[in-house]
Amino acid sequence: MKTQQIVQQLVLGSSSIYRRELLQRLQIPFEVCNPEIDETPLAEEGPDDTALRLAAAKTRAVAVNYRDALIIGADQVAVLEGIQLGKPFNRKNATRQLRSLRGKEVVFHTALSLFNSRTGDMQSRLIPSRVKFRKLSDRQIDNYLDREQPYHCAGSAKAEGLGIALIEHIISDDPTALIGLPLIALVGMLTRAGVEIV
Repeated sequence: MKTQQIVQQLVLGSSSIYRRELLQRLQIPFEVCNPEIDETPLAEEGPDDTALRLAAAKTRAVAVNYRDALIIGADQVAVLEGIQLGKPFNRKNATRQLRSLRGKEVVFHTALSLFNSRTGDMQSRLIPSRVKFRKLSDRQIDNYLDREQPYHCAGSAKAEGLGIALIEHIISDDPTALIGLPLIALVGMLTRAGVEIV
């Protein structure tokens, strides 16, 4: 059996349990560090630019504590008809958000960055996921919110949970991008950084 040899420490710069669970699928040792950055979009900044900037900023924030590591950062921005969808934070906002999404397509821009704090090398990539929502009734929206409370999730729908029942279809090059950590892209980045996953 091959022993996994990691040349540098691997750190996930995220407080998300979902990103942590996704990274565990690669079966490599890693640490987790909350980057604690301001995630407010800048004026006149497009959603893809916001996601890429924040993913990279998370890696740099974590690098202050890890001087010789490969640091993973990710961020996601959801957009409906050109308008960014934030986290609802409460039921009233989530209800309003889900009602606005019924029968429509939302683009989730998921950005991924891998920063080598030893060399200063940064790899970044953007993976869009197009999500078409079902034509949900008010009753279905209420039932969903009763059961899941997705108040810290942009778009108010957790595809990794019951939110999958709200979705008609998903189009993406990387199936885990919608959940927040594009593993296909990450494996490519880690390979370029000298980490063999298999």
